[in-house]
Amino acid sequence: MPGVYEHALDSAAADLHPNVRERYALDPDDALVCVGSGKMDISRGTHVLPALYAMTGQDLLFPEAGKKIPFTVTTAAYRTDAGFEALTTRREFAFPRTQRRFDSLTVWDDHTGRLLDFLGRDGHLVSELRPRVEAGALVVDGGRQWVRVGDRYVRLPGPLAASVEVRDRYDDTDEQYHVLATVENPLAGHILSYRGSFTQEVRDVDTVPDDLRLGGDIETLPPR
Repeated sequence: MPGVYEHALDSAAADLHPNVRERYALDPDDALVCVGSGKMDISRGTHVLPALYAMTGQDLLFPEAGKKIPFTVTTAAYRTDAGFEALTTRREFAFPRTQRRFDSLTVWDDHTGRLLDFLGRDGHLVSELRPRVEAGALVVDGGRQWVRVGDRYVRLPGPLAASVEVRDRYDDTDEQYHVLATVENPLAGHILSYRGSFTQEVRDVDTVPDDLRLGGDIETLPPR
């Protein structure tokens, strides 16, 4: 069974660099966890610091910035309690004075052919994802966004929604993955970005650890 990104890309998944495709090919039947380690350069807008501080309580965005920050990324695929195919991505940044985490749960909506990202530990912020392939790299843009309150979804109007782009590629020269993620807003401008490289190892597990199984209370998905 293909992973959630392969569902969304369909035949275009074959154009991904083999290592990038392998990274995103985890499916719920795989007893595997992928762990990447590297360093990131991180920037953020100073005028959005109060909002970024507030998001740390949900393991979402954060106010720190810096160069060559140690970074790990852990991915695992499974089915949620409601039966949705999903992929957890946990990003951890080891700043000199604190550790920050950014969690997301990517869910495949089989009924409507959508890829949806539930952001933060409890997934209260939700975004459509629009993946494509460029020169072997996976490029993901954000689409419509909602705030989730229980089983209800409140659509965010354009000026309040974030513009998100993530580029993930593999370089055969240094044998590393390279990622660039940017979050901006039409009103606030630059919110956060990180850029860097990492290597990855694949670990066999008996089952996906409970702390990586996010979104246990997600019973419904945003309206089409």
